Amino acid sequence: MSVETVPVTGWGRTAPTAARLIRPRTYEEAAAAVRECGARGGIARGLGRAYGDAAQNAGGAVLDMTALDRIHAIDADGGTVLCDAGVSLHRLMEVLLPLGWFVPVTPGTRYVTVGGAIGADIHGKNHHVSGSFARHVLSFELLTADGTIRTVGRGTPLFDATAGGMGLTGVILTATVRLLPVQTSLMAVDTERAADLDDLMARLTATDHRYRYSVAWIDLLARGAATGRAVLTRGDHAPLDALPARARSAPLAFRTPRFPAAPAFLPEGLLSRTTVGLFNELWYRKAPRARTGELQRISTFFHPLDGVPHWNRIYGRGGFVQYQFVVGHGREDALRSIVRRISERRCPSFLAVLKRFGEADPGWLSFPVPGWTLALDVPANLPGLGGFLDELDEEVAAAGGRVYLAKDSRLRPELLAAMYPRLDDFRALRAELDPRGVFTSDLSRRLTL
Repeated sequence: MSVETVPVTGWGRTAPTAARLIRPRTYEEAAAAVRECGARGGIARGLGRAYGDAAQNAGGAVLDMTALDRIHAIDADGGTVLCDAGVSLHRLMEVLLPLGWFVPVTPGTRYVTVGGAIGADIHGKNHHVSGSFARHVLSFELLTADGTIRTVGRGTPLFDATAGGMGLTGVILTATVRLLPVQTSLMAVDTERAADLDDLMARLTATDHRYRYSVAWIDLLARGAATGRAVLTRGDHAPLDALPARARSAPLAFRTPRFPAAPAFLPEGLLSRTTVGLFNELWYRKAPRARTGELQRISTFFHPLDGVPHWNRIYGRGGFVQYQFVVGHGREDALRSIVRRISERRCPSFLAVLKRFGEADPGWLSFPVPGWTLALDVPANLPGLGGFLDELDEEVAAAGGRVYLAKDSRLRPELLAAMYPRLDDFRALRAELDPRGVFTSDLSRRLTL
C-alpha cells in the first residue's frame, strides 16, 4: 500500500487541496486505510472525473481505489458481471463487447470506475429509457466505518443512501451489474438541426421514445430568434444486418481512436467569447439538417473527448466549472429563462448538452428527476461567474429543480435541502452508520452533508 501527500483536484482543476493519497491493493489494505484515516477522515476516489471537490479531502486521506480492478466473474448467458469497484467502464467495454454485452449506462467518458458510477449514480444519453447506473446494480459490497464489509442489495436504505451518496456511506469494494445485450460495437445514428430551444424541445418530446440514446449539443452563445439552436443526435446499437459486408467479420471489435494530449500549459483566455462563438457557428453549420442511419463507433458516439488525453487542460491554469441542473416537466419556463440568461451574458461554453430524464431512481441523493437537464462548461476565471451561477441556483431551486453534486464545486449549502428532499434521511443514516465522520470530503464539509 503506497502513501504520499499530494495536491488533489477534480476534473475541473479548480481549488486543489492537499491530502494523503493512499493506494490499497487488497481489501485488507483498504480496511486498514479506513482505520488509519485520522481526524480528518477519508474518501474513496476512482479515476478523478468528478468535476468538483467530491473526491478531495483537505488535510485528510484520499483512497485511490484503482488498483482494485479485477473482473471476478462474467455470466455470459444471464448478462451480469461481478467486478471490483476500481474497474473502469473502459475496461468493461474491452472485455464485455466481444461477448455481446455493453454497460447499461455510460456518461460522456468511459474513464469512470464502477465504484464512482454507483457513488455518483451516473446517467447517460439513455436515462429516458434506462435510468441511472444504480438501477442496473444488483448488489455491492460496502466497507463501512466500523471495518465491516456488508453485502448491500437493492431496495434497502443503505443501497439508496449509497447510490448517489458521493462515497459518504463507505468504500464500495465490489459490485454485480446487469448488462445490455448488443449485436455489434457500432451505433446507428440520426442527426438533425433544431432552429431554437422551443424547436429542440418539441423534437425531443415528440420522438425521444423511438430512440434508446438521445442528446442535443446546444449553442449557448446564439441570441435572438436563434437562442437555444442545437444539433440533436440520437441512436441505438446497430443490428448485425445494418453493417456493411466488410464489417461483419468482426462486428463486436472495440476500437478507440487516440489523438495527441492537450498541452500541459495553454494561455489564459484561449476560450474567449470570440473563439467559442466561432467554434459554435462552425459546429452548427457543419451539422446535417437531417441525416439518418449513420454508423459510428461506440467511442465516437458516446465519448468523443476521451480520444484527447487531458482535454481539461484547454481551459488553462484557472480550470473550468461544469454546471448541470435539472428542472421538471412543466417547468420549461425556467429552462427557457436560464438558457436566455446564459446567452445574454455571453458565457463562452462550447460543451453544452441538453437531455430529457425519465423516471427517477430511488437514490436519496441521486440527481435525475423526470424533466430537462442542461450541462455546460465555462472557464472558472470568467468575471462574475460565481454570483451569476448563484442566481441560477436560486432559479433552479424555485422551479423545484436541483444541481448535480458530482459536478458541483460551488453550491451554497442552504439550497441543498430544497433541491434534495431526502437529505435529512441521508444525514440520519450517515450519522448512525458513521458517527465519527470517518468518511468525509471537501464536498461534504462545504455542503454539510
